[in-house]
Order: sequence, then C-alpha cells, then structure tokens
Amino acid sequence: MCQCCMNRREFIGVTTAMTAAAAVGAASYAASATPSWPGDFWNPDRAHLRIGKPLRVQPILMYRIPERREMTSWKSWGGIQTLEAVEEEVKRITEELNDLAGRADFALEVLPVARVASPEDAIKAHASGADTVIVYPATGSGSLLQASLLEDGGLIFVRHKSGPVYYWYEALSVRQLRKEGEGPDPARRASVKDVVVDDPEELLWRLRALHAAKNFTGTRVVAIGGPQGKYDDSAPQFARERFKFDIVDVSYDDLGKRIASVLADKEKMALCERWTEQYLALPNTVLETDRAFVVNCFALYGIFKEIMAEAGTELMTINQCMSTILPMSKTTACLTLGLLNDEGYVAFCESDFVIVPAGIFLRYLCGKPVFMHNSTFPHGGVVTCAHCTGPRRMDGVHYDPVRILTHYESEYGAAPKVDIPVGQELTFISPEFATGRWVGIRGVVEDNPFYEICRSQQDVRIHGDWKKLINEVRDSHWMMVYGDYLREIAYAAPRIGVTVDCISEA
Repeated sequence: MCQCCMNRREFIGVTTAMTAAAAVGAASYAASATPSWPGDFWNPDRAHLRIGKPLRVQPILMYRIPERREMTSWKSWGGIQTLEAVEEEVKRITEELNDLAGRADFALEVLPVARVASPEDAIKAHASGADTVIVYPATGSGSLLQASLLEDGGLIFVRHKSGPVYYWYEALSVRQLRKEGEGPDPARRASVKDVVVDDPEELLWRLRALHAAKNFTGTRVVAIGGPQGKYDDSAPQFARERFKFDIVDVSYDDLGKRIASVLADKEKMALCERWTEQYLALPNTVLETDRAFVVNCFALYGIFKEIMAEAGTELMTINQCMSTILPMSKTTACLTLGLLNDEGYVAFCESDFVIVPAGIFLRYLCGKPVFMHNSTFPHGGVVTCAHCTGPRRMDGVHYDPVRILTHYESEYGAAPKVDIPVGQELTFISPEFATGRWVGIRGVVEDNPFYEICRSQQDVRIHGDWKKLINEVRDSHWMMVYGDYLREIAYAAPRIGVTVDCISEA
C-alpha cells in the first residue's frame, strides 16, 4: 500500500459535539419511525437540485434634480436631470435586472428600484433588508454615494454607452473607492473591484460570487463519523470559527443501526434493486463489479438522504469511509457519494475539513457538482487528479461515461471511473491546510487514464505558471468544478475570510 493511501486511512481527527449534533443523536434511528422511501426517491431524470437561499438585491437609483441658474454652472455631467428622466431610468434598470435574474444560474431576488435623492431616502432603501445593493449613481454628491452603499459595501453600476451617461462615470476615483487589496474603510465603502461600466454580465458574475459568500458562511454540514483534517487537526475548529460552520456529528453507531434496518427491509431493498436496474441502463454505464455492491450503495444513498433531511441540510461528508463502513454496508460509499452529487447534494468522503469548506463554497458558487480528489506532483504543466467518488453529472445536466469498478485500495464495493470530456475546462481550489489561504487553479482535461490509483482520474494541463504549483505541493485534496470561476473566487475571498492566490489568471 502506498504511503498516501495509508495516510488517508489513518487520519481521523478529533470530533466536537454541537447542538445540532445532539438533536440528531437524540433522534436515534428506529425502523418503525422511518417512513418508506417513495419510488422516485432516486430519479436520474430529476432536475439538478438548486441549493442555497436567494441573494436579495436592492437596486438604488441615485440622482439630484438641478435648478437652472442664470450665468453660472448649474448642473453636472449626466443625462438624467429631470424627474421624467428618472422614471425612464427606473424602468430601464428594472428591465435589465429582470432579464439578468431570468438568466442567472443561482437564486436571485431583485427588489423594486429605490429612488434616492437624499441620505434619508438611502436609509429607507436599506430598510428592505437586502443582502447587497446595486447603486446606479446618475448624479448626486460623494456623501450621498457613500450613504447609498451598505456599511459592508455593494456594487456600483455606471453608464457610458448603455443609456444616458452618468456623472459618476467620470467622477468615481480612489477618493471614494478603496484600491484593490485595501482593507475596510468606513469612508470608502466600495472598492474599485465593485464598479461595473455598462455591462450587466459583469454584474452577474459578481452577484454569483456574493450569492456563494452569503450561503457559505454559517452553513450546516453533516459529518458522519465526525470531522477531521488531513495533516491539520485544527481544520474542523478553524471551519467553525472562521466560517461559522455548524458541523453536525452523526455517530457510526447510529449509522450502523440505520444500515442494518434498511438491509433487512424488503420493501426498501426492492427499491434499491429497481434503482440499480435503472442506473445500469443509463447510456455509457458499464458494470465491472458485483451488482450487489451497487444495490447496497443505493441503500446507503437512501440513508444519507434521511440523515441530511433530519439535520436540515443538503451537505454531508463521511469519515472512515475506507474502513469502518465497509463491513456495515457490505459495500463502499464511493458510488453513493457520486449519486448524491449528481443529484445536487454536496457529499464528500474522508470528512477532511481542510478541503470541505472549499468544496461547499464552489458548490454554492457554480451550482454544479464538485469533485474532491487527490493531487499529484506537477510536471511539464500536468497534474493527475484522482479519487474513487467522481460525480458523472458534472455540468448538472448530462451524465459522463462511467465504469463501475471496485474501490481501488480495498478492491471491494462499487466505485465510479468517470471519463470527463477531453478539452473540458476546469477550476480547482487547493487550500493551504487551515490557514485561510486558498490557491486557485485553472486547467483543461488531456486524458482519462487508467493508472493503478483511485478510479476516477484525469490528466490535466494547468493554465498559467504551473511551476508555481511546485511550492504548493502538500499531498492534499483539491476541489474541481467544470468551467472557469477564478474571478468569482477572488472576488468573494475577502467576504468569506480567505485569501486567494491564483496560479492561472483570474
């Protein structure tokens, strides 16, 4: 057995009971109290689950109506100088934001446009309780601009060519805005990175980042078998303190009772048999292990969904997944975790809270499954990404080809070898243990090899200065998603309490 695999087996961190954990533990599993599973509890055609609360946005049109005065300058730059122009601009903003919300791939609630011509108007606008504001500063003073923003900032949209030109297209400067990298400043509530000129798409990706930041902080996640941290035992406590995570500890004793009950339940196991038949009938699905392992993976699938529902979350991770669970479930959790991610839940192995926060953040950010995997030593611009829990619906819609094999280290159970399309663009986060520093990486799939390593595996060419990764090797886990999200990660970083260094250009 390689040293890496031994480390992954041996690292079991300390566990701490939380209030929510006590509630889950108190509701000790009893088969008679557990309802039957509906026939479509697992449904491969179901739309990908959208998780997270909506981001509530308050648009603010900031303006000043000037009065004509003879033989002196009486108005500023800008095409909005009358109440009629204000109403036309409110309509324009409303239409643009409604279109944006209709195209957003995350939950976005846009409130009616607030008209702000005084600090008192700004106070009234903030009473909506929105998560953020988008200030449209057509005209008005610098003090009114600061009053229109929230204490923790907001977005600023100015017009050049997309409508009547704004005064603040010219007037914005570092007197009103923080420079990139500067910390909080009550006199300059927004930064230069919060300004958008003309382009609603530039608003959209920033709002996506803010949606992820809102839902990430204070999230609840189930940790079956307790949380740990690979090479950093402080990781669970760091997640609790820095990210305000509510980690619900579910014991293996509780899980064992649930598994025994389900395996003895003829009705539920008949459903698992049916789901197995449906799953194996999906196009490009090849079974290369014992079918009974797959059936038992569906039993675990139902149990894990029950546990998450009891805890009031869609997020989970499982510790000791290469040892303790095998004799209990008569399978491995690998395929089960893939099934949950394919459906839209967040489900990771190993309970590694060095990496779990990054995976949860990416899931809220991109709205698609996240693949937790081992990393390798970079060479020639290439790294290999591998784990036995690969999701196969990584775009949230289509199922990639898969071979169902055994879990590599145990040669037991059911584990997916997923082939990601060659040429697929990917984004990665590699945390520097529990320091609050993340490394952002972008790459493209070159191959889906079949090395003697974890089953789902890709050779990935790194974009950017790949040699910088040599100083970042930690024998650690990374998180992977389809697409390019580095700019969103960098934008959200200060809002969730991390710093991000990007190997690839963000």
